[in-house]
Amino acid sequence: MSEKTFQLEIVTPRKVTFRGSVASFSAPGVVGGFQVLHSHAPLLSNIAIGEVKVVDAEGKEFRYATSGGFVEVRDNKVIMLAETAERADEIDVARAQQARDRAHQRIAEKKVETDLDRARLALQRALNRIKVAGRV
Repeated sequence: MSEKTFQLEIVTPRKVTFRGSVASFSAPGVVGGFQVLHSHAPLLSNIAIGEVKVVDAEGKEFRYATSGGFVEVRDNKVIMLAETAERADEIDVARAQQARDRAHQRIAEKKVETDLDRARLALQRALNRIKVAGRV
């Protein structure tokens, strides 16, 4: 195990998705992506829909699709509180494609009762899940 590691927890409302010692953590901040390494300065950031990349202490890489949340970095510990965080190899691509198609349809129909902002966010989440799953 490398001496240049830190502790990471990725927590969603349903479960602890990841807990362990890592060498690197990258997240999609709302004002731009960022990476955390050992001895990073304290940080509190919102995260956006996007891809999270984790490199564990042994050098194994994990990718997650996330739909937003918060990250706190302090004293060589990172805690990510995420709305969702799905590991790339666990994403149900067919389900994500169906969600994408439903969102496209809601946007294209232009019905008065359709919440377009919600439909656009659903589309972004589905496209992100498909993209991250394709990197496995």
